[in-house]
Amino acid sequence: MCKQILCGALMLACTTVVQSLSAAQINVVTFGGVVREAQRDTLFRPFREASGTLVVNGSYNGSFDKLRRMQAMEHVTWDVLEVESPELHRGCEDGLFLPLSDALQVEARDLVPGALRPCGVGTFVWSMALAYDAGRLSQAPHSWADFWDVQRFPGGRGLRQGAKYNLEFALLADGVPASEVYALLATEAGVERAFAKLEQLRPHIRWWQAGEEPLRRLADGGMVMSSAYSGRIGVAQEQGVKVGLVWAGSIYDFDYWAIPRGSANREEAERFIRFASQAQQQQAFAERIPYGPVSREAVASLAAERAARLPTAAANMRDALPMGVDFWVEHGEALERRFEQWLARR
Repeated sequence: MCKQILCGALMLACTTVVQSLSAAQINVVTFGGVVREAQRDTLFRPFREASGTLVVNGSYNGSFDKLRRMQAMEHVTWDVLEVESPELHRGCEDGLFLPLSDALQVEARDLVPGALRPCGVGTFVWSMALAYDAGRLSQAPHSWADFWDVQRFPGGRGLRQGAKYNLEFALLADGVPASEVYALLATEAGVERAFAKLEQLRPHIRWWQAGEEPLRRLADGGMVMSSAYSGRIGVAQEQGVKVGLVWAGSIYDFDYWAIPRGSANREEAERFIRFASQAQQQQAFAERIPYGPVSREAVASLAAERAARLPTAAANMRDALPMGVDFWVEHGEALERRFEQWLARR
């Protein structure tokens, strides 16, 4: 009898330990690369020190296929996901993400405009811009028209694989004013024009998917220009890499934290999002990698020299496009299918 009691006690103790360990960690999935390194140092590790909760960090390429499979099997292992605006909106409508709790929405009111969405809280402002190998090009490009000009600027070109960004860049390269890009893309004639422009450059394009690829391929000589996330290029510049950045024609937007439906750690996930939205963490992140903070207090606290290197600087936004979130929510799925069909043609 004593033996049975002892065994039962041991089993209960083991179960308690396992449950405690399980509750003491969350799985945060991001886009990886130097952004993840900055997140680890300014968000993940400090959160563990402040809360005792370990952040297990994985990466993905923005596809929700794995999340949908986990939700179909009712076995979701992701607790917080980094998501771009159009995908956040569609995922929220499709029930992939949980609506924010009332408490979290109230606490997020001090963030910059646009940072609070029904299913997500902004984490930083980024920009997709034109990067180039400043060591190999004898003259610097200034626009997407230059990006398309393989006679004056010979060499490979890098573009993120997909319709988003590239259709906008194609129209800009074809002379369409930034203010008219999305109105034109909403027409069949505009879409045809964008794909025709992409077709001109197609033999020179090296498609990339992960955010760290453009810098690597610029470094190994595989291409001389590429679309790229501005913050990643900014870090490389600070490290002495000879790479340039063109802000004109860039596209800027937020990345958001979202909690997948089915997460077993919603309370801890929200605690992490609150922590990551604090001014101290926001400022530390922006000082580590040049992306714009979403905390008003952090924005005001940044040194002027640092603020000038962010996508949110007035000079950098002057000739840039805000991401057409509503456009991509409405047309994104059809245009991405059309892009894959175009890409598959030989």
